[in-house]
Amino acid sequence: MPLQFLLKRRSVVASQLQEPGPDKTQIKELIRAAIRVPDHKALTPWRFLVFTDDARAQFGEATANIYKNVHKGEFLPRHLVVERNRFLRAPVVIAVISNPVESEKVPTSEQLLSAGASCQNILHAARALGFSGQWITEWIAYDPQVAALLRLKKAESVAGFLYIGTSANEPKERPRVEPEDMMSYWKS
Repeated sequence: MPLQFLLKRRSVVASQLQEPGPDKTQIKELIRAAIRVPDHKALTPWRFLVFTDDARAQFGEATANIYKNVHKGEFLPRHLVVERNRFLRAPVVIAVISNPVESEKVPTSEQLLSAGASCQNILHAARALGFSGQWITEWIAYDPQVAALLRLKKAESVAGFLYIGTSANEPKERPRVEPEDMMSYWKS
């Protein structure tokens, strides 16, 4: 992979993602890339939930109902529209679930980092297949009722929701920090 592929990496805002999205074969390839991350002791501390087609609208309806119940009338009607359409912003949404395994040798924090690396690998793989994406959490990643809806186990959490599709526009570059401003060499 040429270095320029990584140096030009950009997220595309979910609302700017459109059809086509990856098909089932391509989604399988995204997951194949996701499981190629550093995984100390081969614990596989992650799993993946894929939302396509009608599942996106169904999940949006369910999260809108949760939002409505949590906020008990303290919201505007447009807020429910946003919640209903949340997963319709892109043709495919992949929830990366951090699923830490009990281990004396591998701390949970390292396993969570592995789940984060799988998110990044999915985004790189999507780009390699000609798609764009955005890694988002938002409130739904942290809400206990949404966790129940996702059937998360007690130790599990959402590492990210990855929105994947075709970019409606070329993403604009944003200012970046310079490497020398973020690094130093350790000396004894």
